[in-house]
Amino acid sequence: MSVEALAFGRSGTANQSLVSLVRGDVPWWTPAGPNTTNVPGVEALNSHQLSQRLAAGPRLGLSYRDPSGYGVELSYFNVLGLKASKGIGPEAPAQWLVMKAPGTFWQTQDYAYQSMAWQDESRLHSLEANARFDVSPRVTLLAGVRWLQFSDRLQGTLDPPDLGQPLWKFNVPSRLADAVPLPGSPVVLNPPFWTSSTTNNLYGVQVGARATVWELDRFSLEAIAKVGLFENHATHTALVSMQKQIYPAQAATDAVAFVGQGGIAARYRLNERVAFKLGYEALWLGGLALAPAQIHDTATTPSSVTATGVNCRSTTLLQGVIAGMEYAF
Repeated sequence: MSVEALAFGRSGTANQSLVSLVRGDVPWWTPAGPNTTNVPGVEALNSHQLSQRLAAGPRLGLSYRDPSGYGVELSYFNVLGLKASKGIGPEAPAQWLVMKAPGTFWQTQDYAYQSMAWQDESRLHSLEANARFDVSPRVTLLAGVRWLQFSDRLQGTLDPPDLGQPLWKFNVPSRLADAVPLPGSPVVLNPPFWTSSTTNNLYGVQVGARATVWELDRFSLEAIAKVGLFENHATHTALVSMQKQIYPAQAATDAVAFVGQGGIAARYRLNERVAFKLGYEALWLGGLALAPAQIHDTATTPSSVTATGVNCRSTTLLQGVIAGMEYAF
């Protein structure tokens, strides 16, 4: 039996522009309506800049070894609360912040004092059962089944809230200088203007090996590697705000995914039954639907939002430290 603590960080996501800057003297609102023919200028924030910091989680393991060398093992772990966030603006000198998505959707700052903030949050669950065979006192082969669930949510908001109707909605043409409240207008609540949420349920088989690569008295160094082929049932939910009204859209698909896991750990055997472990571990997931990648598959009109599909071509890497205790009985 083993009880361990994990501390993982995440890197790797889709390459999606989230915020671009347009010069403040470019008219936004024209007699013909929004100036959507104006392509956003300098990119100010990309989704790959949202690197998630370390988050902790538990791992529980139970294994049985027969004197013949055969055995089984069961393991579960989760890592919740992987988060990253970044805000852009207000700019000096003043620029107009714009988020451009497919279709007709454009999102501006209503006011020059606002920032455009994006947050990416992920969660991981893993449950596996393996048959094991000791080919030598130092090497054990593994083969089994595994389920992983990886969830990812990307959300864009304006901060702070609006103080009223922006003057640029009433002036034609409007420039950044008109991004001020209309005197006496009521406060307007801003919902998140863009939310993409994905859930990946991976079901598959894996093979691997565990080996003791060094041993001295009570100390030992153990390495493990596993690879697997999985079916990914992926879902995507989009919530897009246009003129303060939320429009939902959903899509689902099945795709092939790949998982690779490896690590190395130092063990100190306190006695015949108890050992402590400290090490490094990495988990690579390929064929995922990550939230930023779904923006290109979300089409908008002035009154509707459609999820045209689910993009499952992303990869991500989770890595960090493990620490725990093993007890034999």
